[in-house]
Amino acid sequence: MRGHMESSRLTLGVISWCVFACAAETNTLRLGEDGLLHLNNGNFNKALSEYKQLLVHFSTPMSADLHKVSEAFEEAAAQLQGSDVTFARVDAVKEQDLAQDLNATHPPFIRLYLSGDKHSPVPCPIPTTSSSIATWLKRRTGSPADLITDDIQSDELLVVGFFKALDEAYAQVFYEAAVELPDLTFALTQKHDAISKYGLGDDVVLVLKKSRLMQAYRMRPETNKEELIVFITVFQMDPVTEYTGQTVSQILTSPVRNHALLFVRKSSPDFSVIYAAFDRAAAAFRLKVLFVLVNVDEPRNGRLLEYFRVRDFEAPLIRIVNLTDHVTYHLPSQTLDEETIIKFCQDYLDGNAKPKMQSEPVPEGWDTKPVKQLVGSTLENVAFHPNNTAFVLFYLPYSPESRAVFPLWEELAEAFEDQENVVIARIDASANDINMSMHRQYPSFCLFPALYAERVVVYTGKLRVKDLVKFVHKEMEKAKKDRVMEDEDRRKYRDALREDEARKEEL
Repeated sequence: MRGHMESSRLTLGVISWCVFACAAETNTLRLGEDGLLHLNNGNFNKALSEYKQLLVHFSTPMSADLHKVSEAFEEAAAQLQGSDVTFARVDAVKEQDLAQDLNATHPPFIRLYLSGDKHSPVPCPIPTTSSSIATWLKRRTGSPADLITDDIQSDELLVVGFFKALDEAYAQVFYEAAVELPDLTFALTQKHDAISKYGLGDDVVLVLKKSRLMQAYRMRPETNKEELIVFITVFQMDPVTEYTGQTVSQILTSPVRNHALLFVRKSSPDFSVIYAAFDRAAAAFRLKVLFVLVNVDEPRNGRLLEYFRVRDFEAPLIRIVNLTDHVTYHLPSQTLDEETIIKFCQDYLDGNAKPKMQSEPVPEGWDTKPVKQLVGSTLENVAFHPNNTAFVLFYLPYSPESRAVFPLWEELAEAFEDQENVVIARIDASANDINMSMHRQYPSFCLFPALYAERVVVYTGKLRVKDLVKFVHKEMEKAKKDRVMEDEDRRKYRDALREDEARKEEL
């Protein structure tokens, strides 16, 4: 008996030690093999208190673009080792509660925490290289004087500010824009000889490419950082930008959200004529519509053609898409001349173009799995079924934030697998046009109550199964009460119809 008790004490001691050791491991701050601090719910606050400048990368499921960001972050950490900035990483999938608490489930995924301030981080622009991160860190603590130079000759793109005085507001706005655009080279000059050949006066910003003036912007008292960033971002690109692996990030992050895409074979005999018309039309819509060339001959563009449901033999054709609501418009003409393209773009901007409604084919067995896979043609029938509660995930397949929710949605479906009147579903919002009024932020979580009225309730709470289940039950209880009122209104309506018909028969 005594031996048994001692054995039990020993077992409890071992368990206690393991629990303590695991907790200690969770709270420990140490560098991983990638040279970064790996943070979690247990040690994040400790890192904030120990490091005055903590640059954190919230990693998510990897797309090719996000993989480049991750590589750039690790390279910057190695290059700036020993500096005042400590580089750290949080696995936003494993540490969902922490990411939710820090509101870090969406871009920007790199944030700088200063002096232990947990809730007001400084967002880092999406970097293309490690130099972008280093430049951003340097510029944000610098001043306009750091950009002064007399040499504005460059083989690459150069943004030049020419101001009367460096201490005036114009120079400060220029520098604030430079901080937000670390991939670009900025310069300040007060030498009139340097810009005299461009025939411009004081207080202007020039976008130069290989010393050739692309565009000039005259500063005004009301000019702010955001307006200048839009100007620079747009005019650093040619009127028409070809979609490639090198330009995709530039295209998708452009502040111009209306994109006109020309799908064409560069090998076709009429390519030069079509391109010239597209290029001339683009000049009329700078800052309003971004013109993009998609070469159908390029195999790597296959996914883009699939996204827009363009078959290679249909080229050439033009589509306009708004990257905010993802609604697509199709040029209803076989003639792709300058006049036709300009009219199509202007009709779109004036709200006169009709959207191209599309739906994926209904997948085989779409309603046999725990999570139902909806398409455009089945959405409304499922969502607005008066006897079912439908909770639908609207997602973008190329979005890491959307893909991160898929496992959670499967868990939610399992939680309701015994309730036939609850449907857990999802729909690809990029491949299916949604013919209903709803906000256009993805992923979106929309619950459709079991009512005759077409009601939508958007979920904005924490992404945890227990919270989602609680939300569904709450809305179901609310819908039951509303359904009683609906049934009563419908009964009164039917009775009124019967009385009306009876009066007509008497007459």
